[in-house]
Amino acid sequence: MTTDGIRRTRPAAAAALLAGVLVLTACSGSGEADSKGIDAGDRATSPAPAGRSAATDRSDARITITPKDGTNDAGINNDVKVTVADGKLTKVVMTTAGTGTEVPGSLSADGTTWKPDSRLQRATRYRITAEAEDSRGRSVMADATVGTVSPGSSFIGYFTPEDGSTVGVGMPVSINFDKAITNKADVQSRITVTSSSGQNVVGHWFSATRLDFRPQTYWKPDSAVTVNLDLDGVEGAPGIKGVQDKTVRFTIGRSQVSTVDAVTKQMTVVRDGKTIKTIPITTGSPGNETYNGQMVISEKFKETRLNGATVGFKNKDGTPEYDIKDVPHAMRLSTSGTYIHGNYWAADSVFGNVNTSHGCVGLKDVKGANDSQQPAAWFFDNSLIGDVVIVKNSKDKTIAPDNGLNGWNMRWKEWVAGSATG
Repeated sequence: MTTDGIRRTRPAAAAALLAGVLVLTACSGSGEADSKGIDAGDRATSPAPAGRSAATDRSDARITITPKDGTNDAGINNDVKVTVADGKLTKVVMTTAGTGTEVPGSLSADGTTWKPDSRLQRATRYRITAEAEDSRGRSVMADATVGTVSPGSSFIGYFTPEDGSTVGVGMPVSINFDKAITNKADVQSRITVTSSSGQNVVGHWFSATRLDFRPQTYWKPDSAVTVNLDLDGVEGAPGIKGVQDKTVRFTIGRSQVSTVDAVTKQMTVVRDGKTIKTIPITTGSPGNETYNGQMVISEKFKETRLNGATVGFKNKDGTPEYDIKDVPHAMRLSTSGTYIHGNYWAADSVFGNVNTSHGCVGLKDVKGANDSQQPAAWFFDNSLIGDVVIVKNSKDKTIAPDNGLNGWNMRWKEWVAGSATG
């Protein structure tokens, strides 16, 4: 919004004295005073009444526009503001230089600071004009034109889990940056993750673009986690600045950890320390075994398409070994394509007896995903994103910690070693 105050005084100059005032001003050396009173190079004018020198009647108010005029890499969150010393702001107008669209803003209660109400656009130039008065009603003006960082010279982090969500005890905070970060310590030091449980949370860099946070053991049930991304203006790499200033909060739900035994072909579901269900399953067939290890549910789909060609399962002619367009009750366990899902195409006798999949964990289900009594439907309905599924006794290797949200497969000492801040 634009804040208007008392009108600026405009004393009328007597025509008969005008010429004399001009001569007096030119001869008194008061032109030097016209260049003072404005911070950061902002341009200002302060009208002088007839019969007085500009130096004598100059406003005491001094306006500062931040960042300074001509800046081309201003942040989009908190960089832009207008302040005044020895006076109060009476009017501030901020517009986009190209379209003239006004940017809403707010004035502080004491009238000394003005800020935009919301985040600015990247790669945009803005014009700011401001007026202020001192205690005697004398006016001063200032203006500046600033440009915000462009997408090419800024970075952002895409994070999970979502703000306001409730997740399982295995859910890490995972941040994927859109540009490679070389100043890892500077970036990590401006990201804090805290839990109401008091657990110590440490970040680990899997690559120049991925930073995950977790405690040493699973999150405590019913705790609250806060993530603060204070990245606005942080240099992530030479010439690349952050633009985020965001707080994310999520809640840890009940504890649910399910263990899949590839030998017995049973899955045991344990909630808050008690076994609540045992479900017959099928895992990877010989040569296509399921990964061992702790895996975190990262996505849930009532139905999804699974195409073997996307994860390397192709016939000699290049066609996919399987392409099922309506896989029911599917939940992702890895980036590489491991799911725990419903299976309607296998005979009922398979579950609990034979491993037949291409590496996924299959539960009995029906086509259409519309029978809530099926084992896969029950597990889907009773699972949260962030729940843990542990696979054991498979002949395959342990899943890589960065294959999905599966950092729990890394020892704590190694995890801490991957922190840029210790």
